[in-house]
Amino acid sequence: MKAIQISHSQELNIIEIEKPQTPGRGEILLKLHYVGFCGSDINTFMGRNSMALNPVIPGHEVGATIEAVGDGVPEGLLPGMVVTCNPYTNCGKCASCRNQRVNACQHNETLGVQRHGAMMEYIVLPWEKVIPAGLLTPKVCALVEPMSVGFHAVSRAQVTDTDVVMVIGCGMVGMGAVVRSVMRGATVVAADIDDDKLALARQMGASYTVNTRTDDVHQRLLEMTSGFGPDVVIEAVGSTPTYQMAVDEVAFTGRVVCIGYAKAEVSFQTKYFVQKELDIRGSRNAQPSDFRAVIHYLERQQDTDKKEALDRLITKVIKPEEALDTMRWWSENPGKVFRILVEFSA
Repeated sequence: MKAIQISHSQELNIIEIEKPQTPGRGEILLKLHYVGFCGSDINTFMGRNSMALNPVIPGHEVGATIEAVGDGVPEGLLPGMVVTCNPYTNCGKCASCRNQRVNACQHNETLGVQRHGAMMEYIVLPWEKVIPAGLLTPKVCALVEPMSVGFHAVSRAQVTDTDVVMVIGCGMVGMGAVVRSVMRGATVVAADIDDDKLALARQMGASYTVNTRTDDVHQRLLEMTSGFGPDVVIEAVGSTPTYQMAVDEVAFTGRVVCIGYAKAEVSFQTKYFVQKELDIRGSRNAQPSDFRAVIHYLERQQDTDKKEALDRLITKVIKPEEALDTMRWWSENPGKVFRILVEFSA
């Protein structure tokens, strides 16, 4: 069967691998229809992802149908069902797993990063990692995992309806944080360097937008928050300036939640940690409850005016043979992509 393989040296190849046959006990064979390229994949392609195998079959944002089930799979998981998947592993023994925060397992191996992923025609997974997608289409399913990462960050921030939440970075993950914060009743400030992304963030419910390249960010935030600053800042970029901005701009006694992996060391005015009595929290991957929340949200938007905005989250749909040219284009236009989906449907 056909699969995509990328290396850290801007190489991408279509390879042939053996198709899995009958799933084993407790396993499910999935037919992949759409698999998303994400930020970790472009970083692997550009040689900036030290966590990834080299070479690796990428892909962990999945829209699929169940092809076959093995013995011992619960009755509710049936051939033909539209599903997505939880792409993370958890060991069950580390401190995170003991504390029931399996998304942050010390020994996690994410599909398409530390182990080969789903950018292929068929894959076998443990039934526990297969998530029924209700009324969603396989195409929309490929948006679930990245949005769930943003949803999880909002949970880590303990956002409420009295908060002003600044989300720095309006890519797919950041847009998930915007959506979840709006759902919780917060006032949301979306921040990015791209006006098109900021316009879409408004469609998704953000009350305010800030272009961090052209606006006086500090002054704008003071105006929006009666001089206090945002109660919560969610960093969804992973760069030195945005990490520093999060700490500088958050209100006294505020919460900073970090999703993005910075590519270099970041220095801070640590006096703000103490003077503001900040809560600074990491946010990694997503919990099963976050996946369910995203699916529930997406189901409810399919017949509303939000559907057009959601459709814009899919930048391109391509065939496997177009993947190399597309990744080269993405590397030259990094700010213009939400999600690129690879279609494996026959």
